[in-house]
Parts: sequence; structure tokens; C-alpha cells
Amino acid sequence: MLWQILVQFLFRLALGLVTAMALTSTRDVTAGFFRVHLWVAMGLDTFLAAIVWMVADYPQRSEVLTIGILAAAMSYVGAIVWLYEKKAAGWWLLVLISAVHLFGLSRGVPPGTAAASWLPAWLLLDRVTSALLLGFTFAAMLLGHWYLNTPSMKLEPLKKLVLGMALLAVARGLMSAVGIGNEWAQLGGEAAAGGGNGGGAGSLFLAFLAIRWLAGIAGLLGLCLMTWETLRIPNTQSATGILYVAVILSFLGELTSQFISSQTVYPI
Repeated sequence: MLWQILVQFLFRLALGLVTAMALTSTRDVTAGFFRVHLWVAMGLDTFLAAIVWMVADYPQRSEVLTIGILAAAMSYVGAIVWLYEKKAAGWWLLVLISAVHLFGLSRGVPPGTAAASWLPAWLLLDRVTSALLLGFTFAAMLLGHWYLNTPSMKLEPLKKLVLGMALLAVARGLMSAVGIGNEWAQLGGEAAAGGGNGGGAGSLFLAFLAIRWLAGIAGLLGLCLMTWETLRIPNTQSATGILYVAVILSFLGELTSQFISSQTVYPI
């Protein structure tokens, strides 16, 4: 289960990062940003492929492994294209790489049931919004760092990523609230909190739930506001420092969400 959570997290992070790059202005941001961070995506895909290769009983092993290897190879090709500053071709490759990651992310979503025919679509939406939150936050931090190398770039691309982070954090909070409400309605008050395993398990669940909300939603929204105000000064170096913390909180919040959701019917 832990290996599946890690591979799913890497797929989400890679999808979000490449999608965020595809939505970043190629006119206002230098080609080196896309080239270097496609190498980061390639590293994430290589890591997840290596994990799947080592875990002999990984679900849908050959399919997931193929997707990981394909995504890594495409990221390498994309980096070469950006090396020669072929912006149009490079942008299309970003879109295609995002599509490959999205296909990989959709693996393992169960078919619908009569009780909740919307659940598969909701589970996929949960994965996609999680991926985008992780990717926008990670890309914003990387772009903020890139401003230290190229301070003459406009701030609008970074501001758009920070605004996207805030909107996605709100969306994740709403989806988590829906998941909690559905779990509560299905299992009943105390049973929902404890999974039917007693007060100790219920306390542990609530502790993880607190981490998920305080770090991954409330804390992240607070850092988005701090980053936005810092960029108004403007001070990209300080904003980048705040975004480093935001990356840590987003990772912690989404990993906790994945762990909790692995024990529940509805994603939280």
C-alpha cells in the first residue's frame, strides 16, 4: 500500500509540474526554465518506474511501468527541444507529456456502483486537483528560484501560479469536506472517525485529519497570501523562501490525504 501511495504521489507531482509549465508563459519566462525542470519531471518518472520495477506484485505493473518509462523518455526529448529554444514544439511536448501522466493517473480508478455512480469521476477529479496543487506549488517555487538567475523577467507568470495555488487549495478543501461528510453519513458519527476500531484509532484518524487541513489547506492558503503580499513589494527572493515552505506543506498535506483516503471510500 505504501509503495502505491508513493508511486501515485510521484505521478501527481510530475503531472502537476508539467501542466503548470504548459500554463506558464513561454514569452515571459526563458527557455532554460522549461528545459531544466523537464529534467526534474524525467527524474520523478524514472524514480516511479524504478519503484514499480522493484515491486513484483504492483497492481497493473506492466502498464504503469510502461507509462512511467514513456513519460521519462518524452521529458528527455522535451528538454532537448527546449535546449534549442523551439518554443512551439516544446509547448506541444509539454501538453503531450501532461496527457501521458494523466493517463497514468487514471489507472486504478474503480468502476461505478449503483450506490455512487459518480464516485469514479470524483476519485479521478481528486487525483487531478491534488496533482495540480502539488505541481503549481512546486513550479511556483522553482520559478521563484529562476528569478534569482534571471531577475529581469516579468512577475506575472509567478503571480498566476500563486493565484492558481490558492484556488486549488480552496478546491481541495471543498473536496475534502465533501469526502468527510459522505464518510460520516455512510459510517455514522463515531464509527466514521474511528473506522469502527475504537477510540484510539479515532484519535489517530483525527490527528491525521488535522495535519491534512492545517498543513495542506489552511497553512497553504496562508502562505499563498504571504507570497502574494511579498511579490507586491516586490521581493522575489523572500517570496521564493516562503514558497519553499509551501512546497513542504503541500507535500505533507497531500501525502496525508492519500494515506487517509486509502482507508476510506471517499477521498479526504
